[in-house]
Amino acid sequence: QVQLVESGGGLVQAGGSLRLSCAASGRTFSNCAMGWFRQAPGKEREFVAAIDWSGLFTKYADSVKGRFTISRDNAKNTVFLQMNSLKPEDTAVYYCAADLGVAIRVDSREYDYWGQGTQVTVSS
Repeated sequence: QVQLVESGGGLVQAGGSLRLSCAASGRTFSNCAMGWFRQAPGKEREFVAAIDWSGLFTKYADSVKGRFTISRDNAKNTVFLQMNSLKPEDTAVYYCAADLGVAIRVDSREYDYWGQGTQVTVSS
């Protein structure tokens, strides 16, 4: 079992930055690939970024590449999403997810555990 709790969301002006954190409990965290997804009102949940268990391999959605950075600290059971140059279209609820598989995956259906989400609002 892995429990996930996101934090760090909020209201920011366009061009600003936020750092999301996802604290995990459960001894299998270091074996999990981790992902960030987001869901805007009226839209489907979409992939944002993912990182493998070691932290060496990452993958990003084209819409955030070059602006967002995913990282993890296995010693602290935490995964991060640094978001820079934020745009109004980044406004969404951001979810952290854990995947017990080895490979980085972009399909939300492949993930096994989910956090409750944190709201990110970017004003223009």
